[in-house]
Amino acid sequence: MIGVIGGYGDVGRHAVLALRRAGHPVRVGGRSATAAAEFLARDLPDDPAVEHQTVDARDAGGVESFAEGLDVLVNCAGPSHLTGSTAADAAFRAGVDYVDAAGDDALHVLLDDGRYRGAGRRAVLSAGLRPGLTGLFPRAVAHWARAAGAAYLDTVTVRTRVVDLFTTTSALEYLRGASDPGAGPLVAWRDGAPRPRALTRRTVTDLPFFPGTGTELPQLSAEDARTARALGVRDGDWLTLVQGEHVLAAFDRVHVLPPQEAAGRLCRAARLDLAGRLPAVTMAVVLTGDTATRTAVLHGSGNAPLSGAVAAHAATAVLRGEVPPGRHFAADVLDPEAALTALTRSQAPDVPPCARIELLPDGADPFAPDAVAEVGAL
Repeated sequence: MIGVIGGYGDVGRHAVLALRRAGHPVRVGGRSATAAAEFLARDLPDDPAVEHQTVDARDAGGVESFAEGLDVLVNCAGPSHLTGSTAADAAFRAGVDYVDAAGDDALHVLLDDGRYRGAGRRAVLSAGLRPGLTGLFPRAVAHWARAAGAAYLDTVTVRTRVVDLFTTTSALEYLRGASDPGAGPLVAWRDGAPRPRALTRRTVTDLPFFPGTGTELPQLSAEDARTARALGVRDGDWLTLVQGEHVLAAFDRVHVLPPQEAAGRLCRAARLDLAGRLPAVTMAVVLTGDTATRTAVLHGSGNAPLSGAVAAHAATAVLRGEVPPGRHFAADVLDPEAALTALTRSQAPDVPPCARIELLPDGADPFAPDAVAEVGAL
């Protein structure tokens, strides 16, 4: 059985539904028994393979009791810097493997890798959209490039646009990630290392796969730096495309505000910019190597569905013994192609997949006007 703390929340409910579609019994946890019961009655009525139990992710004893009888505990309650270490330690004491839909570098340092390996236990962190899928997708594209004959990879460009709401938790997670020591605005990967102020923000209009006018914000995160090292590229650009004046203005102010106030501003700005639009995620990865260019574009249905699906896939991989003992980042330890397959495959007749992928012909420049046609899909 797999337990999901925060299992009726924004990300957690998608993780629970994905796990049930994959056939896993699930225990749903959270602070509100009423909210859990309402979620199950609405989305999983009369399902004998689902149970719920009240638990607070910050209560070590409560999490340990919740984890009894589980094989894997998934933490979707946040922000993870306030819940992750407590939940992970409680799961360890209960003899249960651990997956965190968030979990930053600070939590990675707190969890002793040797302790996990010695006990034969596993902890997988950053198993969401960003970080998580943003590290897995470039690795999958690299596999496809090498399969097409590339002996080595030289450069990578990753453009990401998320059109969605912020919850207070996701806003706090974003602010935490943006303050990581490995992160930085205007930083790019140059000659195998981060280079400050290598790029500038710019206004763009009707880029392929990104219609409309927006602002490209260069920023290299700790996960991006790990991805660059894993790919072995010399140079790399990671660009976030923001389309909406309110979120852009909030991004420019939140770093000088107290966390709760900054999170509130991000939530309000996202609501204003999303008005009349559907949530969506677009990620375009362009890799150049010794022989050709390989490009792929991921289209997703929103932050919560993708994050929940990645967390569910990570838990399934742990359960199947596909993750070795130790503590890991999801993008470093999961099979990227298997993860993408899980996201792009419909697991029920009436449930569409939460993502689809376009593959451009080898050598195509996706940002040239003649390179926008969809050539293949996974």
